Amino acid sequence: MDLKKLIAERKAAIGIIGQGYVGLPLAVEFAGAGFNVTGFEIDRTKVEKLNAGESYIDDIDSGVLASIVKTGNLKATTDFSKLAEQDAIIICVPTPLRKSKDPDVSYIISSAEEVVKTLRKGQLIILESTTYPGTTEELVRPMLEKTGLKTGKDFHLAFSPERVDPGNPKYGIANTPKVVGGETAKCTELAAALYGTIVEKVFCVSNTRAAELVKLLENTFRAVNIAMVNEFALMCDKLGLDVWEVLDAAATKPFGYMPFYPGPGIGGHCIPLDPHYLGWKMKTLNFEPRFIELAGNVNSHMPEYVISRLYRLLNERGLCFSKSRILVLGVTYKPDISDPRESPAMDVISLLLKTGARVDYHDPYVPEIKVDGAKIKARPLSAAMLKGYDCVLIVTGHKCVDYKELVKHSKFIFDTRNVTKGIKSRKITRL
Repeated sequence: MDLKKLIAERKAAIGIIGQGYVGLPLAVEFAGAGFNVTGFEIDRTKVEKLNAGESYIDDIDSGVLASIVKTGNLKATTDFSKLAEQDAIIICVPTPLRKSKDPDVSYIISSAEEVVKTLRKGQLIILESTTYPGTTEELVRPMLEKTGLKTGKDFHLAFSPERVDPGNPKYGIANTPKVVGGETAKCTELAAALYGTIVEKVFCVSNTRAAELVKLLENTFRAVNIAMVNEFALMCDKLGLDVWEVLDAAATKPFGYMPFYPGPGIGGHCIPLDPHYLGWKMKTLNFEPRFIELAGNVNSHMPEYVISRLYRLLNERGLCFSKSRILVLGVTYKPDISDPRESPAMDVISLLLKTGARVDYHDPYVPEIKVDGAKIKARPLSAAMLKGYDCVLIVTGHKCVDYKELVKHSKFIFDTRNVTKGIKSRKITRL
């Protein structure tokens, strides 16, 4: 049967490689729409949990997952030979950076190698992993065509950037427009038809390189603007001004301005990494990406600024930094989720430990962390416990924390996220 007809009738078998923060929600959406979905994963623990209906990510409720698994529409496996049975295969694997800030596309390569082993006529292959412009065309396509099959004729190849925002209660997969770009017009048409079954709007671009660049533009835009307000925070410190007051005033302008806010650094798997993918690609074309490099420099040094500012604040209170007891509040990269990937809190804690300060942390979502090879367990919040710390350093502002009670029982608070806004107390200093 024609693939477009299979998609329209929900009879297309869909395989999704990678069942993490991107792949699992996507699998749940397609399975919920009536497709037969197989999640391919190398982590046996994830496979076992998924098949048991147990969610391991914040955005997927275990009850919802269990009900979908029970229908038989969703299952997981470590057996990649079953890729042969899939009509559409979507690759959702990590794309980290090497220590040299170069792209690490090894997970994409290994996934493509698995697809190559069973690639057959009529299949649709879509890459969702964030990467540099040209990856689908210059890396994945040649690998697949080594089988002798031709793109756009024998099989179809497209790129569609993931737009998952963990913890966002307003925008999910269904109501976030999906960008699609194929290697040929037919590739684009089929990929758009597939995503059109689960999202409200699909926006097609001319090719895979354009689609790849869309995601990098989105996150570079955020990285650059966050860097700008972070630098504003540094300037306000020098000028003796309250950066939050200035930002609140600027945000009253109804046109020509979009609010961004400073903090102790940036985290997660997108904003700190994605601009470097674009920067690396442009350097190969002898183009110097100055905005990207400057933004990266400003953002990456914010943890150091937080420590230097805290050093001054403690000195003003007659406290020796190296003998102080400090409680870091929040270690995830954003509020109200359990994901600590690339969180600036890890850099802050590492720097604190190197000064000799005695450091603990509290985070209701993360029971244990590893910093510089050492495991640290979360401390519970209590009035008696808070009184034992010289400073509470707020790095992530979880909504479940009672900040009025926190202020009431703490000696001093350094708030890098402005979550104590509206609470008047001499105990509080904000970034």
